[in-house]
Amino acid sequence: MSWFHFFRQKPHCAKNFGRGINADIAKDEEKLFTKAYEAFEKKEILDAYEYFFNSLMNYTNGVSNQNIILIKEKEKLAFIIYQGTAKINGFITNKKLYAEVTIVKNSNANVALKRYVLERNYQFTYVNYCSDNNYIKLKLYIDNITMTPQKAFYPLRELALNADYDKEHILSEFEQKELEDINHIKKLDASELHVKYKFLHKWVNELNEKIKTLPSDDSLGMQSFLYLNILFKIDYLLVPKYKIYQKLTKKLQNYFSDKEALLEVKNAELAKYILILGNLNFDDFSSNFYAAKYTFSQIEKSSYEEFVNFIEESLIKLRWYKNNRHPQIIPTIYSYIALYSLYNYGLNPPARKLLHIYISVVHADFFRALGCVGYYEKDKNKFHKNDIISQIEDIASQYKHQYKLFKAFGDELDFSSLNDFSNSYFTALKNLNFHEA
Repeated sequence: MSWFHFFRQKPHCAKNFGRGINADIAKDEEKLFTKAYEAFEKKEILDAYEYFFNSLMNYTNGVSNQNIILIKEKEKLAFIIYQGTAKINGFITNKKLYAEVTIVKNSNANVALKRYVLERNYQFTYVNYCSDNNYIKLKLYIDNITMTPQKAFYPLRELALNADYDKEHILSEFEQKELEDINHIKKLDASELHVKYKFLHKWVNELNEKIKTLPSDDSLGMQSFLYLNILFKIDYLLVPKYKIYQKLTKKLQNYFSDKEALLEVKNAELAKYILILGNLNFDDFSSNFYAAKYTFSQIEKSSYEEFVNFIEESLIKLRWYKNNRHPQIIPTIYSYIALYSLYNYGLNPPARKLLHIYISVVHADFFRALGCVGYYEKDKNKFHKNDIISQIEDIASQYKHQYKLFKAFGDELDFSSLNDFSNSYFTALKNLNFHEA
């Protein structure tokens, strides 16, 4: 597997979850990467880029998502790359690669927006903002003299991720109401939006009721788990865009980065924002969603050991609450472990899929309402045991060629209760071996 295998997750239904790429990579991705490297060494530049781009294409049920479009001519390779709101148009010759994303009309951009894009230029490594007579654009130029797949990957990724982020940021934070070149993004079905809106309010109401059950003293830690869990749940299951995503991300960043603020103050900030979300009307809520294609993952690769350490640290906290007779917070902490990990760690594809299975159990009611598979019926304490075990075995089989010591663990799970299941699931995840062959 090549070094830039950014993690994609095959969904259990035709819906996207989380910020990862909900698709599979090409089956011959490693071979395509190797061919690209060899072609660059031979100075067969156009062939090398064609191999390279084909290695970045992703698939759903074996069918290409058309996240990259290639048009090959005799002495030029034109391409389009899709990344959320960003449509990257570019071309390659033997001497250079040029790519650009059209952001907004130059004549419509106010002073604050222009100042923003100028300041952004100081934050980039490979790309830069510029304007012509008509548009503000984010551009990339690469010299192909000493090119390799690695040297192409990071600049294109920087262009794609930042163009997508800035388009959403501009629409959310500035008076600019129109973005350019976004005809490729699609609205979600009204039925899906209504399900998501219904569950947002359901979760907020459940949160408020749960807060009331906490002891009047020494409950700040439990409040944090409850507030953070619902925000991670909104991000992973509802997958909002635009203003909700921008604000939600900022709230989470502030919570974890501000080491000086009192926990009481940080909790209050989260509670205030959750109240705002709960008061959104349907039109404002639904304006924050769309469906789009993605090529690059925004989550940096993490070692599995980091994830295991996080599980162990979290289980220590969980045991403390259990031993001190706070059972009401236990399910929330288990959910938090999975959702935090999917938000923060660039895990390998099978690990992400295994966490998604777990989320499909503990939040099964949402999945079923969305028309997806949910593996647990809370009112009956009934697990879809055979389906869970089968899904785990399918993942183990799919990645056996890459992770020789990765084994299915469905038979080790405890289906006595949801808490017992959760404990056995994370215990199994801690003991998995993902050393590559």
